[in-house]
Amino acid sequence: MPSSPPEPEVEAPGSRYVKTSDDVWIGYQVFGSGPYDLMLNDGWMGNLDANWDLREYRDSLTEFARRARVIMFDRRGFGISDRPCSPGQLAIEKGLDDMRAVMDAVGVERPIVFGSEAGAALSLIFCASHPDRVLGLVLHAPLVRYSPTADFPWGFPDPEADEWLDRIETQWGTREFARWHMNNLGITDPTGRTLDDWARWYRLCASPAAALAIERAEREVDVRRILPNVRVPTLVMLKEGDLHPGQIWGAAPWVAEQIPGARYVELPGREHFITATDNQAFDDIERFAAQLRSEEAEFDRYLATVLFTDIVGSTDQAARLGDESWRQLVQRHHATVRAMLGRYRGTEIDTAGDGFFAAFDGPARAVRCAEHIVDAVRTLGLEVRAGVHTGEVHEVDGKVGGLAVSIGARVAGKAGPSEIMASQTVKDLTAGSGLTYEDAGEHELKGIPDRWHLYRVVTRARGNGQGDPLRFPA
Repeated sequence: MPSSPPEPEVEAPGSRYVKTSDDVWIGYQVFGSGPYDLMLNDGWMGNLDANWDLREYRDSLTEFARRARVIMFDRRGFGISDRPCSPGQLAIEKGLDDMRAVMDAVGVERPIVFGSEAGAALSLIFCASHPDRVLGLVLHAPLVRYSPTADFPWGFPDPEADEWLDRIETQWGTREFARWHMNNLGITDPTGRTLDDWARWYRLCASPAAALAIERAEREVDVRRILPNVRVPTLVMLKEGDLHPGQIWGAAPWVAEQIPGARYVELPGREHFITATDNQAFDDIERFAAQLRSEEAEFDRYLATVLFTDIVGSTDQAARLGDESWRQLVQRHHATVRAMLGRYRGTEIDTAGDGFFAAFDGPARAVRCAEHIVDAVRTLGLEVRAGVHTGEVHEVDGKVGGLAVSIGARVAGKAGPSEIMASQTVKDLTAGSGLTYEDAGEHELKGIPDRWHLYRVVTRARGNGQGDPLRFPA
């Protein structure tokens, strides 16, 4: 069999800016079209535009984009964002402002947050502070403290930390720095072209002064006490090559133990970064996201009463009145229905043509609302039919759906002019509410399994005093 063609690369997306509450401009990108949102908090450095010039980086971002809609930003201090150079202006809480501003600008709701290296600290604090704004958290090689202690053996010892500062001051943006840094990350024998590309990338990420300020700010980070307070589902990942004694990234299993319910995954490979060929990493993230989305779908299911109404004989009336007069009459109808929905605390879900779809948290209010809609629109010379059903619904992208919605629409279709039809469930749940019903027999509902017992709502219409079905003469 012929091999499948390679996946096409993602085009480098355009970058945009948003201003934070303290007037710092933050650059961000949105790319990919997968089924969930993934917010990437990359590690120590980055440049949104230059990232795409590096073959390794572009391939990884392309793989992320195949599986998710990706939101990525440059934290203040580097890349295309504003570059304040004092450690105080680069403190991690400032990164929280940057992240919030980007999420608000994109309009993203509850993404999965991916934090790598130093980006993990920002991700942890954000998720602990705003669990309602995230769906889950993925940490790769999390840096939770820079220096080792007696009870925390992972980190950069002082000699290594001093070497970092010296290398930044004397070699920043050179081939020498690129070779040294890449060797530390498990990338051995890089080619000359690769070294030139990475050296250029460092220069585009930050100036030497900015790189030093960022490095000093990172040394103040210690988020260990936050870990037990993270209450969102968490996946912690690490390459096996980062587990050797004394390696700063080796804290990952310990980090997973401190976060309630977190799962730790050890990935094969000696190279530090997750690359496009690390299929297990991408598959694990995808399964993690799918599980969370499935659980969220269950969490978003709840019991509701749905009400459907539509105008009887609307086509004939529109032809008789003419377009403009009919438009004005429909506007008055809509205003009347919305007034009744407000009175009975119903939520308008959709309006299609001359019909309404609304939801209530109580069946009696839904039926009472339907009664008053039928009554009120009669003064406009209109008749409507209505259907009410109670069942489990779910929300998808803010829209109410599910089998109960389809049943409610079909129940409404069985009603006659100025008539309210209710399901057996509604009748049973409103026992003792003062509502009365007339048996309308069993019916087949199009596209719905089984036969359904329906009931007409009976009311004491004004001036009638009798328990007759709510019908009005033409």
